[in-house]
Amino acid sequence: MYTSSLADAPAIREPQHAPVAHLVRGGVTEGVHHGSVVVLDTDGRVGLRLGDIEAAFYPRSALKPVQAVAMVRAGLPLDGELLSLAAASHSGEERHLAGTRRILELAGLTEDDLRNVPDLPFGPAVRDAWVREGRPPGRLAQNCSGKHAAMLYTCRLNGWPLDSYLDPEHPLQQAIAEIVEDLTGQRIARVTVDGCGAPLFSVSLHGLARAAARITTAAPGTPEARLADAVRRHPELASGSGRDVAALMRAVPGLLAKDGFEGVEVAALPDGRAIAVKIADGADRARVPVAAAALAHAGVDPALLTEFAGEPLLGGGVPVGRVRPVRSLTPTSWPACA
Repeated sequence: MYTSSLADAPAIREPQHAPVAHLVRGGVTEGVHHGSVVVLDTDGRVGLRLGDIEAAFYPRSALKPVQAVAMVRAGLPLDGELLSLAAASHSGEERHLAGTRRILELAGLTEDDLRNVPDLPFGPAVRDAWVREGRPPGRLAQNCSGKHAAMLYTCRLNGWPLDSYLDPEHPLQQAIAEIVEDLTGQRIARVTVDGCGAPLFSVSLHGLARAAARITTAAPGTPEARLADAVRRHPELASGSGRDVAALMRAVPGLLAKDGFEGVEVAALPDGRAIAVKIADGADRARVPVAAAALAHAGVDPALLTEFAGEPLLGGGVPVGRVRPVRSLTPTSWPACA
């Protein structure tokens, strides 16, 4: 049942994004990335806002931890690597494929029961090897297959229909929608279809940050804490080797972080500090340094974040600049632009 204490759904409007990062080359601003950023303090209050943090938007895969919590609340018995994989946008490495097969085996199902779209692996090196070997796109290789396998397992445990598990009216998706609203603290603005075929719920950037904070501050043993522990202990299962979001969790003790397509990132610490970022043009080159700068603004030691300050821009093979967060986000210790 939905609670009466939920805030209204965020307004569906053109977001009033603001500049969040500058592309600086040779001391000249060559480009500007717009977006929105929210930083929450330990008490849940907004410590920083840039752009439009209350407009409806799609978190894309950054919502997967919330979806995984909903499945655990519905009885999904996974922990550790397999629970991390249930919240993954994985690279398609063999460990991801093997883990997804294991979840399906536990449910008494096979790859043929998946309803996500067939695709090549998301990780560039894995994808290149896949193509060289002449392997076609597959449902197991698609980056959301762990989530879909977990959805099927949850359905099997609850006696819910399997073939229609992606229908927004399906009991599984209704259960997920309820937890999305519970953890974000607001009603869903709109439901559409994500790239993998699963329902996608529109909330606000502020709501996404609240949900992450709710997960990381939950009591030990709760579905939220189980999910946070699994992803933090096995970040490469939720992403892949060399992925920035896994490296960020390795670098910052206790951090839970998840990225999403179209320039989305959310992260939260065990004390409730949280950040959420949306880059308007979807550029990862801005997402990574802006998210890192937001974490520094939240109080994370900037020395832990220098790896995520943005790749240098090269001119003739020599660094001549970088993507730099705007001044209101940038710590004094951030690498200088050329």
